[in-house]
Amino acid sequence: MAANKIFGLLLVTFAVVVPSIRGFIAEYDEYWQNREAEARRRTQEAYHPEPYNVTNHFNYHVHDLMIYRNVNENYRNFTYRAMKGIDINSTRRSLAAKRYKGPCIAVNPIDRCWRCNRHWSENRKRLADCALGFGRGTTGGKAGKFYVVTDNTDNDMVNPKPGTLRHAVIQEEPLWIIFNRSMNIRLNQELIMASNKTIDGRGSNVHIVGGAGITIQFVENVIIHGIHIHDIVPGNGGLIRDSVNHYGFRTRSDGDAVSIFGSTRVWLDHLSLTRASDGLIDAIQGSTAITISNCHMTHHNEVFLFGATNSYVEDEKMQITVAFNHFGKGLVQRMPRCRFGFFHVVNNDYTHWLMYAIGGNMHPTIISQGNRFIAPPNAFAKEVTKREAPESEWKSWTWRSENDLFLNGAFFRESGSLLTNNPYQDKMIAPFSAHYVNELARFTGPRKCRIGRMC
Repeated sequence: MAANKIFGLLLVTFAVVVPSIRGFIAEYDEYWQNREAEARRRTQEAYHPEPYNVTNHFNYHVHDLMIYRNVNENYRNFTYRAMKGIDINSTRRSLAAKRYKGPCIAVNPIDRCWRCNRHWSENRKRLADCALGFGRGTTGGKAGKFYVVTDNTDNDMVNPKPGTLRHAVIQEEPLWIIFNRSMNIRLNQELIMASNKTIDGRGSNVHIVGGAGITIQFVENVIIHGIHIHDIVPGNGGLIRDSVNHYGFRTRSDGDAVSIFGSTRVWLDHLSLTRASDGLIDAIQGSTAITISNCHMTHHNEVFLFGATNSYVEDEKMQITVAFNHFGKGLVQRMPRCRFGFFHVVNNDYTHWLMYAIGGNMHPTIISQGNRFIAPPNAFAKEVTKREAPESEWKSWTWRSENDLFLNGAFFRESGSLLTNNPYQDKMIAPFSAHYVNELARFTGPRKCRIGRMC
């Protein structure tokens, strides 16, 4: 009897551990072994040994926009109010009440690259030149043809129907995937993407809703832009096609909105993310060269998880930029929660959290620059940061706050050394003042782009 109990316990433990280290792949055959080996090689290639060089490049573009841009009178007036701290930093109610109704404004350097051009639909792939931060150079399906999704169904996991999103994302060649109309897509199982793909929701109102989420596993060069992902639940698992030439058995998925697993060069931009069974965005198992920008998150507990386990030291190579996002109503924690790695959190608007905003363990490096943090009313939740380690351990971790704005009692507990030994210090241009975050992160989430009109 005792032996049976021990055996049963081992089975449960195995069932819990295997999905995390193998990404819900039940049949870890030669195909997946080769795909993992190739992903590890790409991680090494994508890793920046001097990550400050990337942050400096990002900060240069922010200042290049905000200092030298010739803007119209409405924009100048709005900028003046931001600089003086008028209205925009007072209450959360002012954030909701002042909806911008003026002409198109490309406020941050990523948006400036493609927005406010009424001919955007004639040059959709211009977007592929716009990523900044660690995801810079991500081009998605730029080198390929357009694939038009015409069918919102998701009924066959092994032989997806042509015209469906599932059929599009498993193709071998680069593809720029667009939609012929607005649609809600309920994924019956996790949507497993192949490399060199762009999912571009501009021009349509696209919702991934009520089913499984998107999985970016052991691939590279993926852009997801301009869609809503919400009310995501775990897929039950089963036979699922992951490429044109392969399908296999998958275990039950976590229920992440977007899961990045062992992948490189990923850019998530202008997404709306709300309510998922697990995380909104998870990046784990050595994923790196990632930028998350211009996204709007609401109504969720564990928002971003970067690094899933204390034992996976390959996450030391994880490098992620989180920029120009709005962390909004109903959020609780993990914005992000980090293990190992290097994380640049810059010019985001944190208007809501219930427990904390930025946390982690296993000595991650976190550089917070030019963010606005508005603490909740709870006197015990004013601290932005949370470390899951004793002070004797975390006091040496590099967690630095530069030019952040703290409102309603918010505070950031810094640790580690100053950045005085940064070899790129003489080239580093500080990010724009947090007083401008209301502008920089003003147009988050999918834009209402119409053909022939500015987004």
